[in-house]
Amino acid sequence: MTHPNTLPFDTERLLAGIRSWVETESPTYDAAAVNRMMDLAAHDLAVLGARIERIPGRMGFGDCVRARFPQASLGGGADAPGILLLSHLDTVHPVGTGAPGGPLAFRREGAGAAERAYGPGICDMKGGAYLALAAVGAILAAGASTKLPISVLLTSDEEVGSPSTRALIEAEAARQKVVLIPEPARSDGGVVWGRYAIARFALEAVGRPSHAGARLAEGRSAIREMATQVLAIEAMSSEEATTSVGVIQGGAWVNCVPTHCRAECLAMAKTQADLDALVARLGALRPSTPDVRFTITPTLTRPVWEPDAKGRALHARAEAIARAIGIGALPASSAGGGSDGNFTGAMGVPTLDGLGVLGGGIHTLEEHLLVSSLVPRARLLAGLLMTLEG
Repeated sequence: MTHPNTLPFDTERLLAGIRSWVETESPTYDAAAVNRMMDLAAHDLAVLGARIERIPGRMGFGDCVRARFPQASLGGGADAPGILLLSHLDTVHPVGTGAPGGPLAFRREGAGAAERAYGPGICDMKGGAYLALAAVGAILAAGASTKLPISVLLTSDEEVGSPSTRALIEAEAARQKVVLIPEPARSDGGVVWGRYAIARFALEAVGRPSHAGARLAEGRSAIREMATQVLAIEAMSSEEATTSVGVIQGGAWVNCVPTHCRAECLAMAKTQADLDALVARLGALRPSTPDVRFTITPTLTRPVWEPDAKGRALHARAEAIARAIGIGALPASSAGGGSDGNFTGAMGVPTLDGLGVLGGGIHTLEEHLLVSSLVPRARLLAGLLMTLEG
């Protein structure tokens, strides 16, 4: 058995590959940009010898890429149940964020263990997604083997709740024995064996128009109603469940009392019971003033994923590999934030998440990875790929 520490990983080569992915910007709502990223990923998979399937996007989102490795050394054939490497390649950063001179253009700062590399989506989750492919490539380059076949699924809409890809993800996971997800590691380097429940809601307020200068009192402002409801919604947050409003749109003319205002709310809860209780409170909201309508409509959910015996056993295998390659302890925990692991874990398919890079500033203009984490996390992924069995 080839030891993961002997695999040919090189920090600079890994970072160069990650940089090429990061600089191919791919915000979720820009399907053409996401498809350019899928082109690049498909090329890199094809170089490794994978069989590529391009799955056309739905609902206005970008395409997905599914890849299987037919090499005999990788589990003896790509069509049998095996390991699914599941990643998303969409990001929250608009095109131009990472362009030269942009606010999050690729750069490196610091030295040694503290060196950081910055870029849009570099931590969430292009860094980890690239490492997963590099792990497969290193196994092949070393003439090593895996006990299970490997498949890769790259999706296009995770950052908005996976509305167009959930069915695809669940169908693919149902065909596999194990799902590995290289989302960012926890701040302590740990992995994720469960995730909190997530729900999204569409909010709408409808008021009554009037001239804001000449007849202000005759109007009923939809924006004012929405502002009142936002404060009430965010005041519902607790240790068990949180609410936040992250998108709001209303009005058309400053001299008109606005008739319409729309917003989007995200709710997260540690258990399904906590989420159900929060949803009931949200559903009980009523307009705060007469002559105004207010509605709140559930849109997308991610089911709670709780660790089970199979997930704990998978983590134990990962921790043994982590100790063998010098990482040491590999803590596991349930986490918020949501990922496509919510779906696969809730299905009962053994799933381990948070296997990607260490870093921080996710979804901000300070998003970065720790350069020193690249080789150890690649070795961890490769070790899992080589040792997992039915």
